[in-house]
Amino acid sequence: MPDADVTDPELFLNRELSLLAFNRRVLELARDPGFPLLERLRYLSISSTNLDEFFEVRVGSLRQQVELNVHTPGPDGLSAAEQLRQISPRAHALVDDQYRTLNDELIPALADEGIHFVRRTHWNEAQSDWVRRFFHEQLQPVLSPIGLDPAHPFPRILNKSLNFIVTLKGKDAFGRESGRAVVQAPRSLPRLVRLPAEVASGDNDFVLLSSILHAHVGDLFRGMQVTGCYQFRLTRNSDLFVQEEEIDDLLNALEGELPQRNYGAGVRLEVADNCPREVADFLLGEFRLGPDDLYQVTGLVNLNRLMAVYDLVDRADLKFPPFVPALPRADATGESIFASIREQDLLLHHPYQSFMPVVEFLRQAAADPRVLAIKQTLYRTGTQSPLVEILTEAAQAGKEVTVVIELRARFDEADNIQLANRMQDAGVHVTYGVVGYKTHAKLALVVRRDGDALTRYAHLGTGNYHSGTAKAYTDFGLLTADPAITDEVHHVFQQLTGLGKVSRLHQLLQAPFNLHPAIIERIEREADNARAGRPARIVARMNSLNETRVIEALYAASQAGVQIQLIVRGICCLRPGVPGLSENIEVRSVLGRFLEHTRAFYFENAGEPELYLSSADWMPRNFFRRVEVAFPLRDPALRERVAEESLFNYLRDTATAWALQGDGHYLRVQPPADQPAYSAQQELLAQLAGTPTV
Repeated sequence: MPDADVTDPELFLNRELSLLAFNRRVLELARDPGFPLLERLRYLSISSTNLDEFFEVRVGSLRQQVELNVHTPGPDGLSAAEQLRQISPRAHALVDDQYRTLNDELIPALADEGIHFVRRTHWNEAQSDWVRRFFHEQLQPVLSPIGLDPAHPFPRILNKSLNFIVTLKGKDAFGRESGRAVVQAPRSLPRLVRLPAEVASGDNDFVLLSSILHAHVGDLFRGMQVTGCYQFRLTRNSDLFVQEEEIDDLLNALEGELPQRNYGAGVRLEVADNCPREVADFLLGEFRLGPDDLYQVTGLVNLNRLMAVYDLVDRADLKFPPFVPALPRADATGESIFASIREQDLLLHHPYQSFMPVVEFLRQAAADPRVLAIKQTLYRTGTQSPLVEILTEAAQAGKEVTVVIELRARFDEADNIQLANRMQDAGVHVTYGVVGYKTHAKLALVVRRDGDALTRYAHLGTGNYHSGTAKAYTDFGLLTADPAITDEVHHVFQQLTGLGKVSRLHQLLQAPFNLHPAIIERIEREADNARAGRPARIVARMNSLNETRVIEALYAASQAGVQIQLIVRGICCLRPGVPGLSENIEVRSVLGRFLEHTRAFYFENAGEPELYLSSADWMPRNFFRRVEVAFPLRDPALRERVAEESLFNYLRDTATAWALQGDGHYLRVQPPADQPAYSAQQELLAQLAGTPTV
């Protein structure tokens, strides 16, 4: 067939709708009886958290484009206004299914296990008395009800906070008769309160803070009649905007901007399902929202808060079995980690293998008198990171310590500002990367004197330097002393902290310079090999794929006969299986116990395979607006290991895999009738992890 017109908008799926489809797959895990019950509740909370961020960032951005009259369509041909129109029914359906999952499936199943959310209509006398005391002793002292009248305008509502709109009859002590008031729930109190043993029916009886407040809201308006009390929650545009080229100090500019994040333009209003339409319309008017922005829900207006149940309920039988991340043999010998790395590269597959060798690499570097310098990038690391303590100790010990910390890591800006200040106070050289580009590469470099020579040791990873997420995200990390790699890591750090021309790199692929053309070149090489009858295959794994020129190159390679298998966890704008265009392309998404975070790119290369691990997805922001690194696995044994563990293993998954269809829908992959479901993550746990703790 003749080549298809790859500029045709019909050949590209919409990014935002694809992201909503991903969130629906997360919700499907909450409905899967094959997962432990409390894990299913956690998946429900994650789907709600994801949807919050979708509105805060993606919908917020689209609404800004509409307000600014930006009409430039995306590759799929949809304008911002058209995307918002298509998002609304899908998002409403998703929210309806979230609450249906909670009310019809999870709450009854939890009750069967003795875990109860006791509704106020079901409180017995003893429970009602306890709740009354809790309200007057713990809740009422921190509440500030606000009557709405000319002297008390509608209060500023904090992003995603719990609030109540109260309708009233009668006059107050000053003769005012406004008819409405707002009560803001205090953030200092938990949203889920455990009933004490003396009034509970079991160990895990909970009441919602919203129920407690609702039951006693009349006590806040003495002498007046409360005719209605309804929960509401406002989601705001939370993206930060800083004109970096026009500021002198990025840290100070971000510190000034952060407080405004909680009070951006409204993008979604959630209200209780019993809220009268006139009250909902009043709230919509206050927040300048339309009818499509209203979400009426049956239950608490913030499903994220149910995440607390996972930690509050001590029921190991309702959670995934615990496991111990394995230590590689080279690290378990007790010898210097530098000697181990000099002998051979050390590859770590998290969370199946421990993150501790990375911590130990830096810990030994900080304590070793032969180490002269340590350099590291930090994107998301957590405020209690042991790595930060190690770096500050190394600086205080007189070593040259340089950290490139990304202040603009979304929703981690405040934590990263705090870390930057702490490290600077300890003598660490802190820089914030390059103006206009986020530093997303995951790199650490140690310079050590070995005999009369200086040796560079490096860690390169696909995930963040965060001990917590290393237990929950699938990622790879490579510890190496290979000069071909470490010398180029050194050049990348020189670019980040100094000034100068781009260094020519022969091993690393670096954005925003050669990563994008290198990926295109390798895709085109596979197409040339297929046309010439040589072995040709592409297997790539990432979080998201929406860069149009890469998609166009993949379409052309498919037309040339290249077999292309893509494992894309979230957004995918490529249409697979289109006759004459992409019938040689398969796209699957695999979810499960751990968040799939690895980026791995395999090219058959006529029988001499290349495999790169990377911090970058195939997205415009990663290719053109970030500093990213993709690094090759030069050791054939390690290359084969990663290809098997991270790629081919996932192509066999029939437990939690979905196949993308050409129309943008995902179908869950089913195992053959005569075979059990195969889980890639379970296989890796069996192969790599240590002895279970049970």
